[in-house]
Amino acid sequence: MTIRVVLVDDQALVRAGFKAIINSAPDLEVVDEVDDGAEALEAIREAGADVVLMDIRMPGQDGITTTKKITQADDLAAVRVIVLTTFELDEYVVGAMAAGASGFLDKGVDPDVLLDAIRVVAAGEALLTPKATRALLASLAEDSTATPVDETALEHITAREREVVGLVGRGLSNDEIAEELYLSPLTAKTHVSRAMTKLHARDRAQLVVIALKTGLTQIEEL
Repeated sequence: MTIRVVLVDDQALVRAGFKAIINSAPDLEVVDEVDDGAEALEAIREAGADVVLMDIRMPGQDGITTTKKITQADDLAAVRVIVLTTFELDEYVVGAMAAGASGFLDKGVDPDVLLDAIRVVAAGEALLTPKATRALLASLAEDSTATPVDETALEHITAREREVVGLVGRGLSNDEIAEELYLSPLTAKTHVSRAMTKLHARDRAQLVVIALKTGLTQIEEL
C-alpha cells in the first residue's frame, strides 16, 4: 500500500528536493504540494493524504495554525503531520507538537531518515527525541496552542496502562516497553493501543503530550 504525502512549504526548491526523494521510494508518493498553509486542507482532502510534511514558518498561514486545523478536523483524523524546521528546539516546533503534529524533522535530514520518518508516523508512531520532549514539557503549560488534556480520563485506564503511557512519554518504543515491563511486544502494543483509545489520543505523539501534561512522565525521567 502506497503512503500518500502532501508537501506544504513556501520554497519551491525545498519541495522539489523532498518530492524527488519521496518519489524514489516504491511505497511512497507525493500526491500534491502547496506553498501556503491556507491551501493545505483542501489539498489534503482532495489528494487523500496520509502524511503531510509541513513547513513551520511560512508567510500567510503558518505551520502551527495549519497543523492545528488539520488535527482538529474530524474528516482528517487519520492524517499525520511532520513539521519541518531548521532548529530542533525551535519554539515553533514546540507549538506545532502541542497542536497535534506527530513529530518533526530538520530540513537537512538524510534521505533515508526522511523516508523512514514518513513510514513511522503513517504507522501511528511519534518522532520525538528526549531533548525535544523535555522542551515540549517545559513549554506546554504556557503554550496557548496546546490541545487541552482531560485528566479525568486517567480514571478509565488501568495501572498497567498508566505505566505504559509513562514509558511512551519517555520516548520508548513498544519493544523497549516490553523489555522494561517484562511483557511480550504484542502485549505492550495492545496496552498502548488501549490507552490511546481510552485517552482519545489521535496518535502516539499525542499520547506523549498526555503523559507529560498529566505527570505520568516526569522531566527527571528524561
